[in-house]
Amino acid sequence: MAGPRHAGAKIDITESSTAEANMKLLEFLPKEAVLADLKAHDKKGVLQELAGPVAEVAGVKSDDLVQVLMERERLGTTGIGNGIGIPHGKMKNLNSLVIGFGLSRNGIDFESMDARPTHIFFLLAAPENSTELHLKMLARISKILKHDGFREKLMQAHDSDAIYAAIGEEDEDF
Repeated sequence: MAGPRHAGAKIDITESSTAEANMKLLEFLPKEAVLADLKAHDKKGVLQELAGPVAEVAGVKSDDLVQVLMERERLGTTGIGNGIGIPHGKMKNLNSLVIGFGLSRNGIDFESMDARPTHIFFLLAAPENSTELHLKMLARISKILKHDGFREKLMQAHDSDAIYAAIGEEDEDF
């Protein structure tokens, strides 16, 4: 199975903060994990749909990843508002951080903090011992999504290639 650009790279989770700050989303977001038109209509369905390609790239079972994500959701929603959801979790048998992206054109009830439909999803699957890297990537995604123009560009993207390019451009400028 062909993996993403980062598949062979080992990320040392003890790297300095400077190195982590320079990390780009596309280092961890394989193109095949970018879904331009999610079909799911509920939270679990979205998690299952997003988890499929991420699990395949990461070499873990999709059902195991969904279970980890659902357990995290029970602690509190990862629907942060403004149409954004950032489901995330840590797994024992995962070797490196992997990110997935999904766009729900119609939006779904993701139990978001602002009770509005969620359209934009970034899924993070991280190794169990990567707390610092996991938190830094969550923060980076949250910050990049604060830009209204970027969210609008994602919503208007017609396919995975356009989404991938938009994320790369925004991340480069960030």
